[in-house]
Amino acid sequence: MPSNFLKNYINDIKSQFELLDPIIFDKLASTIITAHKNGKKIIIIGNGGSAAIASHVAVDLTKTAGIRAINFNEADLITCFANDYGYENWVSEALNSYSDVGDVAIMISSSGKSPNIINAAIQGRKKGLIIITLSGFLSSNPLKSLGELNLWVNSTSYNIIEITHCIWLLSLIDYIRGRKLS
Repeated sequence: MPSNFLKNYINDIKSQFELLDPIIFDKLASTIITAHKNGKKIIIIGNGGSAAIASHVAVDLTKTAGIRAINFNEADLITCFANDYGYENWVSEALNSYSDVGDVAIMISSSGKSPNIINAAIQGRKKGLIIITLSGFLSSNPLKSLGELNLWVNSTSYNIIEITHCIWLLSLIDYIRGRKLS
């Protein structure tokens, strides 16, 4: 029955949302607010559905919370850098071109195994960026070990992971906006 499916689906999402540690959530907000106060920007990166989340969050973070945020979803940037440096290195090269020491880079990968995102996290750390990761699948995924703050979804369903990442990040924007206004 569709009603059972929907009830179970929503419960899966709700259980993931409830797993988010409020202390980590507050640290994430503080990290972003501090970077903003220090004149730094937020860079949000992902592939596929995670790229769509990155775009949405970058726009809302800028518009709603007044915090400068960018993402790398322009087709000409992706195809140029992927052609010149290889797909696994295009995000790293974009970070080399667009990031500054102290910027916050939010890396989103549902599996936590995307080579271009992992390479970018490694490069970002070398460059002095604050790395935040969002991932799912295995708790031991490679991306999770590269972040200073890590948000992990305990699921192997891409849609559950992506919906959860989206809810967490959009909630974060509203939380930051509320903190800035108080």
